[in-house]
Amino acid sequence: MRRLLVLALACSSAAPPPPAAPVAIAPAAPGKLLPVSAFDVIADREARSRAIFAEISRVLMSPRCVNCHPTDDSPRQRDAHELHDPPVVRGGVPAMQCETCHQDKNAELARVPGAPGWKLAPLTMAWLGKSAGQICEQIKDSSRNGARSLAQIHEHLAHDALVAWGWAPGADRTPAPGSQRELADLAGAWIDSGAECPPP
Repeated sequence: MRRLLVLALACSSAAPPPPAAPVAIAPAAPGKLLPVSAFDVIADREARSRAIFAEISRVLMSPRCVNCHPTDDSPRQRDAHELHDPPVVRGGVPAMQCETCHQDKNAELARVPGAPGWKLAPLTMAWLGKSAGQICEQIKDSSRNGARSLAQIHEHLAHDALVAWGWAPGADRTPAPGSQRELADLAGAWIDSGAECPPP
């Protein structure tokens, strides 16, 4: 009896098995996005969802997106997030609104970018300088995402013409990685897997 008790105590004090090691996924080539199928190797739903958003964030954190999502009233330009030249501010003045220079398509000779609805994102949607996790939480928060549901966020990313500009920015601007269709596929998979966010 004593031997059985000692054996039981030894078994009960054994350390729990270590957690499964995170699955490593090879990164996409520069300028590309991983397909949704690349994340099928991650069995844990929450971990898969976070990994998918990390891939989405490669688009959202690219200069083509964050330059119009600044944390102040000044749009940015070029890949180094330089202040807009000439100087402009959010809301502008009657003689200089965004559409004064930015038309509904790129003006190639003048090197002025353009797309339908050209404007700065509201300050509640500021992304410049923020982490993928912080941007993710903003996107999910209807008080900071333009009162959109996740389905509306997906629609915006998939079909908005201003978002589409990120892959056809003209001049020598670096396009966002992947394509709008690939971003939409990733966004749909992220939502379907629970819309989990990476750590802030």
